[in-house]
Amino acid sequence: MSMQDTGVALWRQVADGIERGIADGTYASGDKLPGETEIAEIYRVNRHTVRRALATLAERGFVRAERGSGTYVEAPKLTYPLRSRTRFSEIVGAGGREPDGRLIESGTEPATRDIAKQLRLKTGAPLVRIEALRFADKTPICIGTTWFPADRFADAAAVYERLNSTTKLLAHYGITDYRRLSTRITAAIANATDAARLDIALGRPVLIVDSTDVGIDGTPLKFSRSRFVAERVEFVVENG
Repeated sequence: MSMQDTGVALWRQVADGIERGIADGTYASGDKLPGETEIAEIYRVNRHTVRRALATLAERGFVRAERGSGTYVEAPKLTYPLRSRTRFSEIVGAGGREPDGRLIESGTEPATRDIAKQLRLKTGAPLVRIEALRFADKTPICIGTTWFPADRFADAAAVYERLNSTTKLLAHYGITDYRRLSTRITAAIANATDAARLDIALGRPVLIVDSTDVGIDGTPLKFSRSRFVAERVEFVVENG
């Protein structure tokens, strides 16, 4: 397997290849990975490149290195239930991992026809847009773009930047509970910007989750479009 010059660092291509092997079951949880020399031969790179790739995977929690023994597969995919009450922080925490979020950018913009329909607003109504990167431990899991009605959530971006949580953001506005009204999942290839932020190689798949959340009275609160790294999550649809 040769590493082509795709504009992506060689160590990242090696890390991506090993991560795909973990995702597709080639390397199961607890398995010992091939040695550095063998990996270097497989990917036709030097051992320094392999070490950096393995160090990155270890930092994310995918593998662990045992001195004098080798490198072992550590983390399975994140099981992500899709239910009427879906909370990223709770899901990640329930899996024994540390949730985190970071605001990437924000702004105000008029609602497109599709988003206005989801939020029951007029086309062109002002929205607050928040784009955030979400982590499980130190591993990027998804990038989410969320739109809030500006008349109700005017300073939502500043609140999110301070709290790093959508649930806490809504609580700041007095909304202590909300539910998922609809979820739509499609597949795509990550664009260059998302790939860089999610720390995956160009051309890797993402799962796009469009969702609308409403308050207990049924009023739409937000519409989100999240891009999940396909090889890092396993969606589970829960009925009821």
